[in-house]
Amino acid sequence: MIVTMQEGASEEQVQKVIEHLVGLGFSVHRSTGERHTVLGAVGARTDFDVRDIEVLDGVHLVHRISAPYKLVAKHFRPQGTVVKLPNDLTVGGDKVLVMAGPCSVESREQLFSTAEQISAAGARVLRGGAFKPRSSPYSFQGMGEEGLKLLKEAGEKYHLLVISEVMEISQIPLMLPYVDILQIGARNMQNFNLLRELGHVRKPVMLKRGIAATIEEMLLSAEYVMAGGNYDIVLCERGIRTFETYTRNTMDISAIPVVHKLSHLPICGDPSHGTGRRDKVAPMARAAVAAGADAIIVEVHSNPDKALSDGAQSLYPKQFAELMDTLRIIAPAVGRTIA
Repeated sequence: MIVTMQEGASEEQVQKVIEHLVGLGFSVHRSTGERHTVLGAVGARTDFDVRDIEVLDGVHLVHRISAPYKLVAKHFRPQGTVVKLPNDLTVGGDKVLVMAGPCSVESREQLFSTAEQISAAGARVLRGGAFKPRSSPYSFQGMGEEGLKLLKEAGEKYHLLVISEVMEISQIPLMLPYVDILQIGARNMQNFNLLRELGHVRKPVMLKRGIAATIEEMLLSAEYVMAGGNYDIVLCERGIRTFETYTRNTMDISAIPVVHKLSHLPICGDPSHGTGRRDKVAPMARAAVAAGADAIIVEVHSNPDKALSDGAQSLYPKQFAELMDTLRIIAPAVGRTIA
């Protein structure tokens, strides 16, 4: 950490800052220039708030050099993490995994029809919500365990793995027999009790970025899961809330290469939630693969005009098949293939 003192800071102010840093466990190296005194603080501790130092008298600027996360950081696994799934599938490495399916499981007919069509188009994982966190208490909340059973049955019939969202700790044991990947939704990215519990589960986890979360906050949330011993984590960029209103969210494509620089964990792109508009899903999916996404998760519905949730951002099966054709062209251009 680098602490730059204000121009004209007194020796007393400098000494008080040094004492504060030493009290935090840092060794301090001082450099006095013509205008500023600069303090270099060296130590392994990361659980401190830079604001506690910024408010000290005489401090001009504080710059943290080491990241507050350790297990998630790139240097922990410089070679990168490849999350292994059943059916010899992976997230990370040379292949881009495509996940698709409806926002929520609504009925047997709806789910099986969609699963059949996405499987034929080349998807390898079936997505679908059995428990749905909705902004309105009057919206469809999902089918619960019956939805999980349908997901499992459809996945087995059409040779698809299953990913579904877990909303609370009590749902984890219920979901484990039915799903291959547990998804943490944007609303639960900082549900630290849930994250801790998922750290004890030996099943892959997809962690979605919160609607107003920084990349560092997302990585710190992943650190909670890894600290519990579960290293099979896939991050997910699903758009963040900005002042723009044309799209549901603003999909931060730049987060994909940034995560690859900062962390060893693979990252998935979610253009459905990232835009909230059917006509923008395919372009952003193509952009995500071009930017280096290790997976794509897309909402597809057999009849999106009658969907009980997120119909406006769900692709028709024909549109999804066309998207898959274009992704097979784009992926080799960036040294990847579609799984």
